[in-house]
Amino acid sequence: MNVFCRKSTVAGVKRDLLQGLSHGTTARGRCSCLIIASRRYHASHVLRETSTASHPELDEKLHAVLADFNAPVRYAVAYGSGVFRQKGYKQTSVGAKDAPMVDFIFGVTHPEHWHSLNIRQNRHHYSALAYLGSNVVSKVQERVGAGVYFNPDVHVGGMRIKYGVVSMDRLIRDLMEWETLYLAGRLQKPVKVLRDDARVSLANRKNLRTAVRTALLLLPQHFTEEELFTTIAGLSYKGDFRMRFGENPHKIYNIVYTQMDAFREIYKPIVEDLPNANYLPDGTIEQDYNVRLRASLVQKLPKHMNALVQNYHRWYISRTEKIRQLDIQEPELSASVVSSPELPRYIEKSLADIVRRPAITQSIKGVFTAGLGRAFVYAKNKLAKFIAGRSRAP
Repeated sequence: MNVFCRKSTVAGVKRDLLQGLSHGTTARGRCSCLIIASRRYHASHVLRETSTASHPELDEKLHAVLADFNAPVRYAVAYGSGVFRQKGYKQTSVGAKDAPMVDFIFGVTHPEHWHSLNIRQNRHHYSALAYLGSNVVSKVQERVGAGVYFNPDVHVGGMRIKYGVVSMDRLIRDLMEWETLYLAGRLQKPVKVLRDDARVSLANRKNLRTAVRTALLLLPQHFTEEELFTTIAGLSYKGDFRMRFGENPHKIYNIVYTQMDAFREIYKPIVEDLPNANYLPDGTIEQDYNVRLRASLVQKLPKHMNALVQNYHRWYISRTEKIRQLDIQEPELSASVVSSPELPRYIEKSLADIVRRPAITQSIKGVFTAGLGRAFVYAKNKLAKFIAGRSRAP
């Protein structure tokens, strides 16, 4: 298949995917569209699972944890240093006494019903909030922070875990629109998918492509894979106060350092499919700095982030007294944005504006959802990592 045909096929499939997510007229119609689009996508542009090489023992233990929950889980991933080895952590078997806590995200259809069932089965996972009932728990989940309800430091199936519960609609919205980047950012890094869902899978493909486009706007014309992956891994930490106090300052580097193959497996097919970037024979990457092509990267950012970038650019124009440019519209506006020497600052400040508030409110919520005892232990462990990280060079 020639390049033009391959690119055209992928573009057509992308339209099918977005129509399946946004414009289906009935539940059955949406499902059929998603299945057909997914099959066409895999046939024309294979994107492998975001995981490292298979480890049967690990897979078995993670699936056993998921199976322990009676409440129905539509989508589930495991992630973090408890699943993927990170630099600075000694290698231990999952479930060992000194092993890191394993993190999970559970996507559920009806949060109130899910918590009702789970409180009956696992009341000890919850703080005193559970005494107020599943209705209050679900409202705290949905209305505060990033829409995730975490139960940290609990033991399930012989493993110490932290699991977050999120509604499917909220999860998909964040992947598509970067509403908070709390979940979209998590899925931009390697995760172990334990239970997949077609809508989430397709929405995350858009999330991953958007992450690459955003990284390209921050990177020079010629760069390495490591620079690309660390830029992507750092997108969702812009504006996160925990990176200043409470997280290992080398966290982003540590995530990428031992997971280069996993990042490559996720992102190399996406880079190769873009019209303005390509791999060179030495394994480095080059992007075309053509203004029209880079302007298209800005235009394809999520709507809210695109508006933030444009607002910062208009502010910069007003400060530099180029008043007549304030009224420019597309496509000239995006071309003006990418031609600005302040472009990286526009992107970073826009990301920080998206991330900052949900990160703060989600952390405050964690004190109440975890309970004071577990919240104190969790914060103490994070602080210990922060101090240890500052004392070590990356």
